[in-house]
Amino acid sequence: MTPPLDEVRHHLRPGRLLDLARRLVAIPSPTGKAGEALDALAESLKGEGFAVDRPSAGHDEAPAVVARLDSGRPGRVLQWDGHLDTVHLPFVADRVEGNLLRGSGASDMKAGLAAAVEALLTLRDGQLLMGGSVLLTAHDLHEAPWGRGQQFDRMILDGIVGDAVMIPEPFCDELPVVGRGQACWKVTFRRSGPPVHEVMRPPDEPEVLTAGAILVEKLSRFDRDLRQDIGPMGLSPSVFVGRFQGGEIYNGFPQECVLEGTRRWLPGSSCEEADHEFRAIVDEICKTTGATADMEFQQVRDAFALNADDPVVTDFQASLFDVTGRSLPFGKKPFVDDGNSVYALGKRPAITHGPRAGGQHTLEEWVEIDDLNRLALTYALTAVRYCARRTDADDS
Repeated sequence: MTPPLDEVRHHLRPGRLLDLARRLVAIPSPTGKAGEALDALAESLKGEGFAVDRPSAGHDEAPAVVARLDSGRPGRVLQWDGHLDTVHLPFVADRVEGNLLRGSGASDMKAGLAAAVEALLTLRDGQLLMGGSVLLTAHDLHEAPWGRGQQFDRMILDGIVGDAVMIPEPFCDELPVVGRGQACWKVTFRRSGPPVHEVMRPPDEPEVLTAGAILVEKLSRFDRDLRQDIGPMGLSPSVFVGRFQGGEIYNGFPQECVLEGTRRWLPGSSCEEADHEFRAIVDEICKTTGATADMEFQQVRDAFALNADDPVVTDFQASLFDVTGRSLPFGKKPFVDDGNSVYALGKRPAITHGPRAGGQHTLEEWVEIDDLNRLALTYALTAVRYCARRTDADDS
């Protein structure tokens, strides 16, 4: 039996939640250097009496944080996972303005993770977990291009993963059931000759800017073709050019041209297929222009799908309805997150649902403080329902 909402709310401490959120936001933690923020989270959990593991998962500079709340009874494991690294922008200190918490990582996703911690403490304080256990994890190396999720991926492959996973990224008006995979690419066209004035350029030297322009034109046509492939929820694959750079001065003959962008694909396709297609386009341009090219094509996350009939979806929707009086429509995930890795590597269901927030990847991040409390309640109730479900191992 699920405890009444008022009983769960009785053990929720909004001040404790906000204090932890502000403590985490107050610590600069650019991707690759989130160790101090992870240490602070570990200290907070230890102060609350939790045993905390710190697996490096291939990143010794910032070991991950792993804590568990076990009911001592059979049931399922629900994992709450979050990253504490932020994109590489100038640091913005934490501050409260009315109902908003602002600062670096407030939206993406330190405050959401603090809400998950508060849900864990709420369950512990009220002894509300009636079966199974909750697994809380936090890590670095999330934000591309500085990281590609490799620390969390290593944790999954090492078996640090629940039967289902919830991720408090700032997305709260739809429940994503499909999402595209993403890779970041970089192409550098080069010529072999030395720097030279444009009127003195050798006639047999390749034009690297022309090679870059041809790539932009070809990718524009390729993107139009890709978008004809309409997948679930209207999603389509895509290719995008976000950077085109070459030359040092207006009348110098450039030695190189650099382009960067993204490539996204649907479930059922793969990064390897996208990589092969992309390299074929670049190779053709090199043959045509005489330029050479260095190319990087790095997967950030694979594609994602969620079975809308999975028990964790049922329990989440019921819990959200208890808290807010509504459930969520199904939708598409506009970004990639750790749920993509859970689906691709762990073969587990993953729910992305976080607080009402905005400004992620900018200097103006914000999160609604009241909605953090709503999120903690929803997570706690979902755990009570889901963790009490019997597993096949229990039945055997």
